[in-house]
Amino acid sequence: MSISRKELIRYLDQRLSPERFRDYAPNGLQVEGAEQISRVVTGVTASQALLDEAVAWGADTVLVHHGYFWKGENPCITGMKQRRLKTLLQHDINLIGYHLPLDAHPEIGNNAMLAALLDIEVTDGLEAGNPLSIGVVGEFDEALSLNDLGTRIAKALGREPVLIKGGDHLIKTIGLCTGGAQDYIDKAIELGLDAYLSGEISERTVHSARENGVHYIAAGHHATERYGAKALGEELAREYGLEVRFVDIDNPV
Repeated sequence: MSISRKELIRYLDQRLSPERFRDYAPNGLQVEGAEQISRVVTGVTASQALLDEAVAWGADTVLVHHGYFWKGENPCITGMKQRRLKTLLQHDINLIGYHLPLDAHPEIGNNAMLAALLDIEVTDGLEAGNPLSIGVVGEFDEALSLNDLGTRIAKALGREPVLIKGGDHLIKTIGLCTGGAQDYIDKAIELGLDAYLSGEISERTVHSARENGVHYIAAGHHATERYGAKALGEELAREYGLEVRFVDIDNPV
């Protein structure tokens, strides 16, 4: 089965509503390749390793969370950027990327998928009053300790999280925002949540957690954002009968 590139982008834009977000990179088609699409590789980041996997499999499209052309980056097509673009253009491969829209989607977004994986019931957005809140607030069925939550995360994600103890309390309520959203701990503090989980951690995050009585969990930028692109690809396979393969390029960060 195959569909036109135009039809695929129309479907993705309708599903993810990128026009609603002020993002750091363009969402949608970033590099134009084949007109007809039948074989799609999904992944977190359009790294050279992911592109090489796509070429080896004969993919005509790469669909990722982290694409190219970020605000503030050097616009010159040299070095790593030249090699990546050359690979796509030489092999007529489309590059499609969705950043914040794929974080925020309430069904197949990174935050929603990670919450479901960890048995967190989403109750609200982390940004109170914002219908486009990127992060979410949720609850566990039963309160659990920080160490127990760490064990659950390690089992689900296949890597040990960094646990910063913010007190002796159990965790019933939690804020969650995947990727590099460690500074959203301030929002968790404002909401009086028991804990906050993101992908990365900064030196200042440790002090914020300890001094404000909020447990902090850094579970890995890559590890927390594997699920949106994968779910979106699986949806395309069901809807259009496309061949879709999720490729997880190992990343310890």
